[in-house]
Amino acid sequence: MPTPSKGPRLGGGPAHERLILANLSTQLFEHGRITTTETKAKRLRPVAERLITFAKRGDLAARRRVMTVVRDKSVVHTLFTEIAPQMAERNGGYTRITKVGNRKGDNAPMAVIELVTEPVSPKQAVVREAEKAAKKASKPKAAKVEAPVEDAPIEDAPVVEDAPVVEDAPVEDAKDSKEK
Repeated sequence: MPTPSKGPRLGGGPAHERLILANLSTQLFEHGRITTTETKAKRLRPVAERLITFAKRGDLAARRRVMTVVRDKSVVHTLFTEIAPQMAERNGGYTRITKVGNRKGDNAPMAVIELVTEPVSPKQAVVREAEKAAKKASKPKAAKVEAPVEDAPIEDAPVVEDAPVVEDAPVEDAKDSKEK
Protein backbone atom coordinates (compact mmCIF):
# COMPACT_ATOMS: atom_id res chain seq x y z
CA MET A 1 0.00 0.00 0.00
CA PRO A 2 1.44 3.41 -0.89
CA THR A 3 1.95 5.83 1.96
CA PRO A 4 -0.77 8.48 2.21
CA SER A 5 0.16 11.97 1.13
CA LYS A 6 -1.85 13.64 3.89
CA GLY A 7 -4.37 12.59 6.46
CA PRO A 8 -5.24 9.13 7.67
CA ARG A 9 -6.03 6.52 5.06
CA LEU A 10 -9.57 5.19 5.27
CA GLY A 11 -10.03 1.50 4.56
CA GLY A 12 -7.19 0.12 2.46
CA GLY A 13 -5.80 1.76 -0.64
CA PRO A 14 -6.56 5.06 -2.32
CA ALA A 15 -9.28 3.62 -4.56
CA HIS A 16 -11.13 2.17 -1.57
CA GLU A 17 -10.85 5.51 0.21
CA ARG A 18 -12.40 7.31 -2.77
CA LEU A 19 -15.27 4.82 -2.76
CA ILE A 20 -15.84 5.29 0.98
CA LEU A 21 -15.91 9.09 0.62
CA ALA A 22 -18.21 8.88 -2.42
CA ASN A 23 -20.66 6.67 -0.52
CA LEU A 24 -20.52 8.88 2.57
CA SER A 25 -21.17 12.01 0.50
CA THR A 26 -24.08 10.31 -1.26
CA GLN A 27 -25.64 9.40 2.08
CA LEU A 28 -25.00 12.90 3.46
CA PHE A 29 -26.83 14.53 0.55
CA GLU A 30 -29.64 11.97 0.71
CA HIS A 31 -30.30 12.16 4.46
CA GLY A 32 -28.93 15.58 5.43
CA ARG A 33 -26.94 14.22 8.38
CA ILE A 34 -25.04 11.03 9.08
CA THR A 35 -23.25 9.54 12.07
CA THR A 36 -19.76 8.24 11.37
CA THR A 37 -16.30 8.23 12.92
CA GLU A 38 -14.57 11.56 13.48
CA THR A 39 -11.83 10.70 11.01
CA LYS A 40 -14.27 9.86 8.24
CA ALA A 41 -16.28 13.01 8.96
CA LYS A 42 -13.16 15.18 8.78
CA ARG A 43 -12.12 13.56 5.49
CA LEU A 44 -15.67 13.85 4.11
CA ARG A 45 -16.09 17.58 4.79
CA PRO A 46 -13.88 18.97 1.96
CA VAL A 47 -15.27 16.45 -0.54
CA ALA A 48 -18.88 17.32 0.28
CA GLU A 49 -18.25 21.06 0.29
CA ARG A 50 -16.53 20.89 -3.09
CA LEU A 51 -19.51 19.00 -4.52
CA ILE A 52 -21.92 21.60 -3.13
CA THR A 53 -19.82 24.35 -4.71
CA PHE A 54 -20.11 22.58 -8.07
CA ALA A 55 -23.86 22.25 -7.55
CA LYS A 56 -24.13 25.99 -6.88
CA ARG A 57 -22.72 26.62 -10.37
CA GLY A 58 -25.59 24.61 -11.76
CA ASP A 59 -24.37 24.08 -15.33
CA LEU A 60 -24.09 20.81 -17.22
CA ALA A 61 -20.34 20.50 -16.75
CA ALA A 62 -20.75 20.87 -12.99
CA ARG A 63 -23.50 18.23 -12.98
CA ARG A 64 -21.25 15.81 -14.87
CA ARG A 65 -18.39 16.55 -12.49
CA VAL A 66 -20.60 15.73 -9.49
CA MET A 67 -21.84 12.56 -11.22
CA THR A 68 -18.27 11.21 -11.23
CA VAL A 69 -18.43 11.06 -7.42
CA VAL A 70 -22.12 10.71 -6.59
CA ARG A 71 -23.43 7.92 -8.83
CA ASP A 72 -27.09 8.15 -7.80
CA LYS A 73 -28.98 10.43 -10.21
CA SER A 74 -31.80 11.12 -7.76
CA VAL A 75 -29.29 12.33 -5.13
CA VAL A 76 -27.57 14.54 -7.73
CA HIS A 77 -30.97 15.97 -8.67
CA THR A 78 -31.69 16.67 -4.98
CA LEU A 79 -28.27 18.28 -4.60
CA PHE A 80 -28.78 20.61 -7.56
CA THR A 81 -32.45 21.49 -7.00
CA GLU A 82 -32.80 21.60 -3.19
CA ILE A 83 -29.45 21.77 -1.41
CA ALA A 84 -27.57 24.18 -3.72
CA PRO A 85 -30.29 26.89 -3.66
CA GLN A 86 -30.29 26.77 0.16
CA MET A 87 -26.54 27.38 0.14
CA ALA A 88 -26.64 30.19 -2.45
CA GLU A 89 -25.92 32.97 0.09
CA ARG A 90 -23.28 30.98 1.96
CA ASN A 91 -19.62 31.13 0.91
CA GLY A 92 -18.29 27.82 2.20
CA GLY A 93 -18.97 26.20 5.54
CA TYR A 94 -21.82 24.09 4.21
CA THR A 95 -21.30 21.27 6.73
CA ARG A 96 -21.06 21.04 10.50
CA ILE A 97 -19.25 18.32 12.47
CA THR A 98 -20.43 17.62 16.02
CA LYS A 99 -18.63 15.12 18.24
CA VAL A 100 -21.02 12.70 19.96
CA GLY A 101 -18.80 10.47 22.11
CA ASN A 102 -17.36 7.02 21.56
CA ARG A 103 -18.90 3.97 19.92
CA LYS A 104 -19.93 1.21 22.29
CA GLY A 105 -18.28 -1.72 20.50
CA ASP A 106 -14.74 -0.51 19.80
CA ASN A 107 -14.64 2.86 21.60
CA ALA A 108 -14.06 4.71 18.31
CA PRO A 109 -14.70 8.48 18.52
CA MET A 110 -17.94 9.25 16.69
CA ALA A 111 -19.25 12.43 15.11
CA VAL A 112 -22.35 13.66 13.33
CA ILE A 113 -21.75 15.51 10.08
CA GLU A 114 -24.72 17.49 8.80
CA LEU A 115 -25.60 20.07 6.20
CA VAL A 116 -26.03 23.58 7.56
CA THR A 117 -29.54 24.48 6.45
CA GLU A 118 -30.21 27.65 8.42
CA PRO A 119 -29.66 30.79 6.35
CA VAL A 120 -26.78 33.15 6.94
CA SER A 121 -27.98 35.51 9.64
CA PRO A 122 -28.53 39.11 8.51
CA LYS A 123 -26.49 40.25 11.51
CA GLN A 124 -23.37 38.56 10.11
CA ALA A 125 -24.02 39.96 6.64
CA VAL A 126 -24.40 43.50 8.03
CA VAL A 127 -21.18 43.15 10.03
CA ARG A 128 -19.29 41.98 6.94
CA GLU A 129 -20.64 44.87 4.86
CA ALA A 130 -19.70 47.33 7.61
CA GLU A 131 -16.16 45.93 7.75
CA LYS A 132 -15.81 46.24 3.98
CA ALA A 133 -17.11 49.82 4.07
CA ALA A 134 -14.72 50.68 6.90
CA LYS A 135 -11.77 49.30 4.95
CA LYS A 136 -12.75 51.26 1.85
CA ALA A 137 -13.27 54.43 3.88
CA SER A 138 -9.96 54.11 5.72
CA LYS A 139 -7.89 53.82 2.54
CA PRO A 140 -8.90 57.23 1.08
CA LYS A 141 -8.53 58.91 4.49
CA ALA A 142 -4.95 57.70 4.74
CA ALA A 143 -4.20 59.21 1.33
CA LYS A 144 -5.83 62.53 2.32
CA VAL A 145 -3.79 62.76 5.53
CA GLU A 146 -0.54 62.30 3.65
CA ALA A 147 -1.34 64.88 0.96
CA PRO A 148 -1.48 68.02 3.20
CA VAL A 149 1.79 67.06 4.88
CA GLU A 150 3.57 67.12 1.54
CA ASP A 151 2.06 70.49 0.57
CA ALA A 152 3.00 72.23 3.84
CA PRO A 153 6.23 74.29 3.70
CA ILE A 154 9.10 72.90 5.71
CA GLU A 155 10.19 75.27 8.47
CA ASP A 156 13.76 75.50 9.66
CA ALA A 157 13.98 73.76 13.01
CA PRO A 158 16.63 74.89 15.51
CA VAL A 159 19.66 72.63 15.50
CA VAL A 160 20.23 70.86 18.80
CA GLU A 161 23.80 70.08 19.72
CA ASP A 162 24.69 66.48 20.42
CA ALA A 163 24.57 65.47 24.07
CA PRO A 164 27.78 64.15 25.65
CA VAL A 165 28.19 60.39 25.44
CA VAL A 166 27.72 58.58 28.76
CA GLU A 167 29.55 55.30 29.08
CA ASP A 168 27.73 52.30 30.50
CA ALA A 169 28.93 50.50 33.58
CA PRO A 170 31.27 47.57 32.94
CA VAL A 171 29.52 44.26 32.36
CA GLU A 172 31.21 42.51 35.30
CA ASP A 173 30.00 45.14 37.77
CA ALA A 174 26.43 44.77 36.50
CA LYS A 175 26.52 41.00 37.05
CA ASP A 176 27.89 41.43 40.57
CA SER A 177 25.12 43.90 41.47
CA LYS A 178 22.42 41.46 40.27
CA GLU A 179 23.81 38.65 42.44
CA LYS A 180 23.60 40.78 45.59
